[in-house]
Amino acid sequence: MYPREFDYVAPSSLDEALEALGDDSKVMAGGMSLLPLMKMRLFSPAVVVDIGRIGGLDTIEESNGDIVIGALVRHATTATSPLVAQVATGLATAASLTGDVQVRNRGTTCGSLAHADVAADQPAAALALGATMVAQSSEGTREIAASDFFVDALTSALQPNEILTSIRVPKHQAGEGSAYDKLGRRGGRSDYAIAGAAAWVKMEGGSVADARVALTGVGTKASLANAVADAVIGTDGSEQAVKDAAARATEDVTIIEDLYGTEEYKTHLAKVYAARALSQAIANAS
Repeated sequence: MYPREFDYVAPSSLDEALEALGDDSKVMAGGMSLLPLMKMRLFSPAVVVDIGRIGGLDTIEESNGDIVIGALVRHATTATSPLVAQVATGLATAASLTGDVQVRNRGTTCGSLAHADVAADQPAAALALGATMVAQSSEGTREIAASDFFVDALTSALQPNEILTSIRVPKHQAGEGSAYDKLGRRGGRSDYAIAGAAAWVKMEGGSVADARVALTGVGTKASLANAVADAVIGTDGSEQAVKDAAARATEDVTIIEDLYGTEEYKTHLAKVYAARALSQAIANAS
């Protein structure tokens, strides 16, 4: 199908982009998420604001103990960055499993987060790693915790006049580790997640001192599995402790049945992948 008619704006500065935004506009970075939905006429914005020509938004930098990933950083860049791989491992893994080669070389990490697909990889990693979204409007800059950012299916906390200009991800400190794993719709780890999980842990004195676990693919949005984190904190992080904690993966999470799995199947997968991500995060913390 072809999209409905729309106006296309390609500003050369962030100020110009912000001026072009309105109640019926959409921001486009790589276009890997937006354009297919426009072709299916699930989205029909009056104006598409293409930020791809704006300089300074394609960098990964360190700042005050965080990794700052700009709005135009491609999935492939996030996946292969030595810095991200070392101190935000779960996000690097999630980026490496996003889409196919073409998508990873065109789509952007911030674009995936702003799109808030129910089965995307990087939203779960952002939640588990405690990322902060940096949104900018003509009125100023707003910081949004990842835990407040994903509202519903294809719905984030961004306002119509805001652009997600970067995300800040806390760097792993000593004793901390993270991981991501999933089952993809085409089998293995390819395509969108039927179910996936990201985990971050902090180990102290041979025990789990802190943890976050997040799920994707099983509900209407990426969400924290707080019951898993609560159950594993204070344990020794052993295989049995992880298994017991992961058994609580779907507490307070509404599981959605779809073409890719029944509620029972997705519940099972959520527990399996929560355990895998948590075990790998504990191993990485070592």
